[in-house]
Formats: sequence, C-alpha cells, structure tokens
Amino acid sequence: MNKIGINPMTETEEICLVHNSSLPSMQCCSESLCTAGRTRPGSFQSLSDVLSDTPAKSYAPELGRPKGEYRDYSNDWSPSDTVRRLRKGKVCSLERFRSLQDKLQLLEEAVSMHDGNVITAVLIFLKRTLSKEILFRELEERQVALRHLIYFLKEIGDQKLLIDLFRFLDRTEELVLSHYREHLNIQDPEKRKEFLKTCISLPFSAEDSAHIQDHYTLLERQIIIEANDRHLEAAGQTEIFRKHPRKASILNMPLVTTLFYSCFYHYGEAEGTFSSPINLKKTFKIPDKQYVLTALAARAKLRAWHDVDALFTTKNWLGYTKKRAPIGFHRVVEILHKNSAPVQILQEYVSLVEDVDTKLNLATKFKCHDVVIDTCRDLKDRQQLLGYRSKVDKGSAEEEKIDAILSSSQIRWKN
Repeated sequence: MNKIGINPMTETEEICLVHNSSLPSMQCCSESLCTAGRTRPGSFQSLSDVLSDTPAKSYAPELGRPKGEYRDYSNDWSPSDTVRRLRKGKVCSLERFRSLQDKLQLLEEAVSMHDGNVITAVLIFLKRTLSKEILFRELEERQVALRHLIYFLKEIGDQKLLIDLFRFLDRTEELVLSHYREHLNIQDPEKRKEFLKTCISLPFSAEDSAHIQDHYTLLERQIIIEANDRHLEAAGQTEIFRKHPRKASILNMPLVTTLFYSCFYHYGEAEGTFSSPINLKKTFKIPDKQYVLTALAARAKLRAWHDVDALFTTKNWLGYTKKRAPIGFHRVVEILHKNSAPVQILQEYVSLVEDVDTKLNLATKFKCHDVVIDTCRDLKDRQQLLGYRSKVDKGSAEEEKIDAILSSSQIRWKN
C-alpha cells in the first residue's frame, strides 16, 4: 500500500480505465469540496467514487497481449499515425517515442484529435517516462492536456501526484482540497479526526473552512456518542436499546443522519450532553425546518405521539398555547400517515392545514371523516356533503352526523 492507502496502478490498469471511462474531450469535470449529496450546513458525504478496474481492451501491445499477435505491428508510425490508430482503438506501442520532442509532438497530435481517451492514453505514457518536474512544466503550457491529467489523477485516486501538481502550479485552493480528500483513505476514526484537525489551519475559503471545522467537530462528537452507546447497549439496561437495537455505527455518518439517531435514541436529554438533539441543533446551526422534519420522523417512527404533539406546541407570553409547524401541517400529516399514526392523531393535524382544498384532499385520502364533514359544513357546501355521505358506512356515526347537519335549519347552504 502507498501513502494514501490506494494500491498503485499498473500502466495496463490505467489504460483499461481510460478505455472504459467517459473522459471529456476538451474539458474536465471539477470537484468541489463537498459532493452533490452534501446538505448545508454540515452534511458530510463521500467526496470521491470507488473506481472499477475491470479488464478491458488495452491500447498498447506491450501492456496487454504479446506483440506477435498483431500482424500489422510496426515501429515506423509517425505521431499522427499513432494517434489515429489509438483513436480507432487499435493496438500500438508508444515506446519508440523516446526524445522529449517526439513525446510532446505525440501529445500535440492527441490534443488536436479532441479525443479525451487518446489524450489520456498519451498522458499515461508521458507520466511513466518523464520526470514529474518535466511533465508538469510542459503541461503548464498545454492547458487542455493539463485538465485531462488532473481529471485522470482524481479518477484513479493518485492524491500524492495530484498534490505535487497543484503545488507546482501554485493552485493553493485545489492543493488543500486534494489534501483534505486524503481523509477518505483513513479508516481509523481517531486517526481521521486528528487528520481533519490538521486541515483546519489550511488556507481554505471561508465557507470551506467552516465546513472543515464542522466535519471535525461532528466526528469528535460521533466518537464520544458511539463509545457511550456501545457500552449502554452491551449492558442491556437501557430500554430504548433493548427494544430497538442499533443497526449500524454512527461513525462517519452525515449530520442529518446523526441528528435522526440522536432524536431516536437520545430525545429529551439535557442540552449539555453531546448526544442531545438540541445540542446538535445549536452547535451546527441546523435550521428549524430541518430539525423539526428530522425529529418528527424519528419520534413518529417510535410512535411517541406525545413527543410529536410537544414538537408543534408553542406557548406565548400570556401562557396560551397553539400549534405551529415550520414545515407545514400537510407535510406533518404525510409523515404521520407513513408511520401508521392512528386516525385520531391524523385528524388533529389534518384540521390544522390552512389551505381548504389541501385539507379536504388529505382528509378524504386518509379517511378523516370528521374533518371532511366539518369542513363541508363550514363551507356551507351541501352538494359536497351529500356526495361524501355515500362514502361513509351505512348506519355509522359519521352518517348520522351528516344527516343531522343536512337537516339543520340554522345553516344557509350555498348550493
């Protein structure tokens, strides 16, 4: 294993990777500090993909099958002929190009073809046969080839050479980002935490610096929570762990997953504890909507309806209470139904939906009969109430309620 924990690729494997990849023709994909999966603030996802080195057709015969298998093998091809053969996927040797001038001409021809695979195949050859100082110097003047090399090094995970390249180019931000990505190769949580600590002082942008600090703090918390919960679970004296054994370690999980875990296993803990949901919310500045959504999902999964009620109950300075949902009560209803909440619980929250049409749709969908009946009465919509009467059970309390409303002389129906 090399320094960053990735087995060095042979040239055969590198060529195979090029042949199988959809490499760009004249540009390379840039990678930001966080992948698309990241949720700000603090959702720390994997920053690179695992690459496959499935065997495929090689470009150069000395890297694959013996030269004798190829009847049209020749040492006399020009750089232009060689590049054309590479573009067609034919086998040819690059070893005859020994001088720096020949190698650079070969690269120029590859770039002029606008074929990403061919450019990268030539770059692999140059990477193997030139010192990195010469390679970097020449590529600095050839930006298209440089972008392809950077993309390729990211694909194969050659962080060491990538860092050397960014250092040579004096591209500080990309240099520190590449250094940061090395944490992915550190499996031991304590060692990864210490490595992240060294990244905090690197010259990141203000936004990325905050992310690195949050990443370090989160992992530090996760290590403490994991050790404590593993002990509690093994002791078998904590009810929540007995009824709901943990399915996975919390280490290296995203922030939202950590918050869900905390709301599931540690809801109601004092704010001063590291595993307290409120502590996590304040430490990582989690928005109210994200916190409520996550806490609701966790408590509803446990069918802790009292906690759900408390989550949406607010009290003003006069002591009056009211229900408030920053995510909208329509979303609350959907989550509660997904977790098999009783009809009585669903009806309470369906009735709090402000939009009348949405309220009626949800009430009808989830068979919250009282909400539908009361809403139709309030709207003075006799026809809709009559239509709904056919949907309730014959002789049920709901049918009797509808009949009583329809026969009332105190309601002035609009239809």
